[in-house]
Amino acid sequence: MNKPAFIKLFALSSPFRDFALRGVSSLLDQVNQQVQQKAVETLGTQYSLNTRLGELAMRHPVTCSPHTPLREAVTLMHEQQVGSIVIVNEHKAPLGIFTLRDLRQVVADGASDFSQSIAGHMTQAPFYLSPEHSAFDAAIAMTERHIAHVCLVQDQRLCGVVSERDLFSLQRVDLVHLARTIRNAPRVENLVAIRGEIGQLVERMLAHGASSTQITHIITLLNDHTVCRVIELTLAEKGDPGVPFSWLCFGSEGRREQTLYTDQDNGILFEAKDAVEAAERRERLLPLAQHINQSLALCGFSLCKGNIMAGNPELCLSRVEWARRFGAFIREATPENLLGSSIYFDLRVVWGEERGCEQLRQGILDQVADNRLFQRMLAENALLRRPPVGRFREFVLTRKHGEKATLDLKVQGLTPFVDGARLLALANGIHANNTLERLRQLVDKAVIEPLDGAAYEEAYHFIQQTRMQQHQLQTRENLPYSNRVDPDSLNHLDRRILRESLRQAQRLQSSLSLRYQL
Repeated sequence: MNKPAFIKLFALSSPFRDFALRGVSSLLDQVNQQVQQKAVETLGTQYSLNTRLGELAMRHPVTCSPHTPLREAVTLMHEQQVGSIVIVNEHKAPLGIFTLRDLRQVVADGASDFSQSIAGHMTQAPFYLSPEHSAFDAAIAMTERHIAHVCLVQDQRLCGVVSERDLFSLQRVDLVHLARTIRNAPRVENLVAIRGEIGQLVERMLAHGASSTQITHIITLLNDHTVCRVIELTLAEKGDPGVPFSWLCFGSEGRREQTLYTDQDNGILFEAKDAVEAAERRERLLPLAQHINQSLALCGFSLCKGNIMAGNPELCLSRVEWARRFGAFIREATPENLLGSSIYFDLRVVWGEERGCEQLRQGILDQVADNRLFQRMLAENALLRRPPVGRFREFVLTRKHGEKATLDLKVQGLTPFVDGARLLALANGIHANNTLERLRQLVDKAVIEPLDGAAYEEAYHFIQQTRMQQHQLQTRENLPYSNRVDPDSLNHLDRRILRESLRQAQRLQSSLSLRYQL
């Protein structure tokens, strides 16, 4: 089919138009595979975070029975030159694991009898994955759980062990070590120095072919560790306020979509029996929260210009007060105030008890599901930031401060997906915060067609990847950080894919317009 005929049919036939646009998902998927393959060809397969754990694991893990004397087990570890031994039953199912870290604890205690069985010293019910999981899955598990070994289990039988060393040897990105260093930092000043390594980690991960989703997940994970350590250090320095509290985050941190350059969007949730107790507890928590905000600023989380921070009395609230605040957001919504309040709907707990936040979230979902007017206003808000692609598929660029015309990858590219997924998730009772996870669950609930969901996901991924590569280039060349890009600076293929990715954002917005009759 020649170009004029294609354009004519594209304009006249809705089914053909949908077929053509959905094909973009396949194109993007092929390009992502090419990026991964290029990284593998350049750096070698040992660098891929997508490597199957079955390819990394020790083929014959060192094991023993739970009745084995501790001395015998340690001798076996020494002879085999391994850092762990897995305790298994007669069916080779893992019962526990004993590592060099456990051995150091035994020696430090000084009272252990090495003739005792290892069952009394092992870590019971060790965490495990299947051989089909990826190196990335293991790295995340080690970082979140503060462990250095992951058992591999297939058909309830131990088939391997992957260690931190296996994952990060040969110049791999040592995520687990960096996370452990953050969580054990003795002072905020140490955190400031350590966090300088995160930029280098992202640089290496991009070079190793990691996806933008993997990178933002890891950045968020390390940011969470930093926040937790700052809170712990502040409590040690200032003393326990005597009020149990949960540290909340909103926006990109709440969605687990942070990049290297981010400001603070946080709050505090606590329990109180009435308004008087809430005011008294808030007075005790605010100095602590303000100190935490300042320490986080030293660590690179800039203070929020809109004062969306826990040190703000309006964001240091009891659960009842938070419920009242969200109720006001929903009942009294206007397109104007939704611009500032929508990020609160991406809340999650970084530090502290999660139950209060989950109760709050369920109340929010119940209210939104019953309020069609609020959903419609969220839809209007989601349509404000239009993707920069014209009717004839050309880029629509804008100039700022007399500079060359560009487009904004974050505001014009990612935000339409973020806002659209948030609206549909809230309207359909979905608890997930992450944009891609929201899209997947919307597909599972048949709110979005599977082909559409795949196209949106791939488009979002490509825009985010382009944005992160832009940030790294700016860092290397000591340029000011910006989300704006000149499409002419991209190669022909990337320019085409960016344009089609932005068209997917347009399709999502069009579906919202139809759904809410806007």
